[in-house]
Amino acid sequence: MNRVQGERVEIHTCPELMEYVQQVGFLPLLEGGIPGYAAESLMAEECRFTEFPDGSWEWPLWEWKGSVIREGDCVYGKFFAGKAGFISRAWWPDFYNWRRTTHPSPEEGSIEEIILNTLREHGSMITRELRAACDFTGKNMRSKFDAFISRLQMSCHIVTEDFVYPVDKHGREYGFGWALLTTPELLLGTEACQCHRTPEESYQRMVNHLTMLLPEASDEQIRRILK
Repeated sequence: MNRVQGERVEIHTCPELMEYVQQVGFLPLLEGGIPGYAAESLMAEECRFTEFPDGSWEWPLWEWKGSVIREGDCVYGKFFAGKAGFISRAWWPDFYNWRRTTHPSPEEGSIEEIILNTLREHGSMITRELRAACDFTGKNMRSKFDAFISRLQMSCHIVTEDFVYPVDKHGREYGFGWALLTTPELLLGTEACQCHRTPEESYQRMVNHLTMLLPEASDEQIRRILK
């Protein structure tokens, strides 16, 4: 069972996960560089991934993430070393402020700019629609396109608005879903992305917070979350 700030944490419901994101501010979805610091690690036993003999599966955390994005007052994307996670809206301005400084904006005429402008034009698109609209349809194009999307999320130019699931003949959703992408400005509004601190002040504020939150983490592990 995980400990954060010396407290034992175990999550049983989606509302508990939403509340925890607000409490900690930054939370990776899956286990990564800091043992125990991820939503996956905090799930109660009955909420962990379960595969059944017929090949079907159940994973409450995966099912909850869309609700957390829509209702949990947070932002979701590949923010932590290219891995997905949640950031509360209270901490988003500082994170946005820092990342937009450390990760340069797409250059004029670059593929990243074309992707971003296409997304802005449509408002929101699932990944495969955006990939097709940007003409990434040839062999091995999917992985190349995904790399561009990951960089744009790391730089806080793109976030995940929700997840869209295919539906079977009985009207039931299935599969892992498709990410519905948008920009943070369109999702939250421009004001929610503004910060009155300098990027360096935002960074130090986040470092101080994470150091208190994760007392057993090294300075390098803290920096890796934010770089």
